[in-house]
Amino acid sequence: MKTLTLHRNYFPHGTFSILCAENGNPMLKTVEREWANNTPNISCIPEGVYDVTPHDSPRFGKCLALSAPSLGVTIYGPSLRTHCLIHAANKPSQLQGCIAPGLDFGVVDNEWAVLSSRDALLELMNYIDHKPAKLIIRKA
Repeated sequence: MKTLTLHRNYFPHGTFSILCAENGNPMLKTVEREWANNTPNISCIPEGVYDVTPHDSPRFGKCLALSAPSLGVTIYGPSLRTHCLIHAANKPSQLQGCIAPGLDFGVVDNEWAVLSSRDALLELMNYIDHKPAKLIIRKA
């Protein structure tokens, strides 16, 4: 099982991070909503260790689901946070407590964002070989 590390940087307009592969090399960029005290559908999820599972979302299609019951995050509940996914999106405003990968940082519609999110999601899913993985989220 592969272990990835997400190194976060918090800003008032969103959370922007570098996703690193097992060897520590930077792989992708990510974007999330800003930290809002773990409020469901508004805040980025808490720092910690998560199980990452391939998931087929009715809304986003093939993506990855995050789970860490000790942090109050499960796929289906009951828990504080459910359906925290890694799915394609570009801007923090397009997310509801999920993580979007990108190949680079940029600006979309005058909003800080990640670019080429669908390509980045596919790269991530191929890297973990469409199998469960671990994700460590920490402040950069």
